[in-house]
Amino acid sequence: MTAARFRRLLTGAYLVLFFGYLFLPLGIMAAATFNSSRFPTVTPWMGFTLNWFQVLWDDQRMWAALGTSLMVGAGVIALAVPLGLAAALLLDRLHSRAKTFLYALMVSPLLTPGVIVGISTLVFWREWFGVSGGLLLTVVAQSSFIAAYAMLLFSARLERFDPVLEEAALDLGATHGQVFRRITLPYLMPAILSASLLAFLQSFENYNTTLFVRGLDTTLTVYIATKVRTGLTPAVNALSLVLIALTILGAVVYEILRRREARRQAGSAAALESA
Repeated sequence: MTAARFRRLLTGAYLVLFFGYLFLPLGIMAAATFNSSRFPTVTPWMGFTLNWFQVLWDDQRMWAALGTSLMVGAGVIALAVPLGLAAALLLDRLHSRAKTFLYALMVSPLLTPGVIVGISTLVFWREWFGVSGGLLLTVVAQSSFIAAYAMLLFSARLERFDPVLEEAALDLGATHGQVFRRITLPYLMPAILSASLLAFLQSFENYNTTLFVRGLDTTLTVYIATKVRTGLTPAVNALSLVLIALTILGAVVYEILRRREARRQAGSAAALESA
């Protein structure tokens, strides 16, 4: 066996193990959705059924928790994305020794355990403003660290931005507001969409921080954790399968739109060159 063939076999074996490690648990979870056993397992196989989707549909508490998670996610997008954008613009325009310190300060929430973020947010808002746990506090607590993710995305995008475009617009008489709306903001739009999606996903799956600031409201992750303690059924597997299917569908739609936009830009560039 040649060295090149051995490397190919080794690479293939690694890829099989890697993707098996990632997707085998998801496959088992999906298979358990169709097992008639009342426990989320594939062994023993009690027979094929679709009943757990009906159980999922009839679970009103789960739908209420899902609605709460969606509202919190929308609130986090509305708060964390503008905060991250403002922080990224500040760091990009700042040219002083304080830039390194401010950058470290703004990313520090990412290094703080979620439990600490949740408890500190609850104590601060309750002691100083009399605000107890609930949707508002959940949005604030989650945004305190999700804004840092958004800031990193915007900072990476701004690294490739040519400030000469803004300077030229200002020289032509545009105001700073017009420059931001017509040059900076359109350039940052892909990062804004990515940051919004990331903020929503981070909010949707968050548990540690949410647990301490949710008050009487229950998000989907908290509801599922409660079901684990009180008795889990394959209805949760059905919910996971639906979410995975929606994620895959969203990824496919995004890729189709991205390729269509890339072809459109390539066609426009070719038309300009031919002209």
